[in-house]
Amino acid sequence: MSQKNKIRILIAKPGLDGHDRGAKYVARALRDAGYEVIYTGIRQTPEAIVTIALQEDVQFVGLSLLSGAHNELFPRVVKLLREADAGDIVVFGGGIIPDYDIPGLKEAGVQAVFPPGTPISAVVEFIESCSVAGVSS
Repeated sequence: MSQKNKIRILIAKPGLDGHDRGAKYVARALRDAGYEVIYTGIRQTPEAIVTIALQEDVQFVGLSLLSGAHNELFPRVVKLLREADAGDIVVFGGGIIPDYDIPGLKEAGVQAVFPPGTPISAVVEFIESCSVAGVSS
């Protein structure tokens, strides 16, 4: 079994955002790249996302949001993971996120933010760099 096959990634859509084309694309592309991917579907609460992440024993949680609530919802997922002693799960995000919000999200524990148009290869490189560095286990 290759290292990629051991990596489990949860892709989630927090909040009331009903658009999931980008999240589905990322989930499919990561699956095609050899990772095991779980997709939650739309309109998930941070609590539900964390519960699923723990149940599925993932190493990464990818959050996708277009509605503008990223400053509230992304840090909440990180906080809940830490409270559940799962702070080693790497959280990354994507969607319509203004450049000026990215530093605050990173300060809150979101490891990376991928805006629209980011090549999937950049997401794969991020996952691989975290895995090689031992950020996820």
